[in-house]
Amino acid sequence: MPRDPIDSKGLIREAYRIEGIGAPECRSIFLDWALSLPEGQDQTGAMRALLERYRPEQPDHPMTRVLEEGLQSTGHPRRRGGWRSRPRN
Repeated sequence: MPRDPIDSKGLIREAYRIEGIGAPECRSIFLDWALSLPEGQDQTGAMRALLERYRPEQPDHPMTRVLEEGLQSTGHPRRRGGWRSRPRN
């Protein structure tokens, strides 16, 4: 099987094959997938492509929801906490 450029380790593909997988496991797999993307890879485009691939046949799968949440969060950056958010004198 040729190597998939947006899922090179097959993590997302395998998550969809695991029967009874839950959202917590899917989030963990998603994080591993996101961290393994090559530098410069368009993460948003990759998530869209994965959703186009898997959502039609498995719209209620927990990984579909995790990918949708990931896609939504890329458009809404979170405020950084800690020392970076404190005013400097």
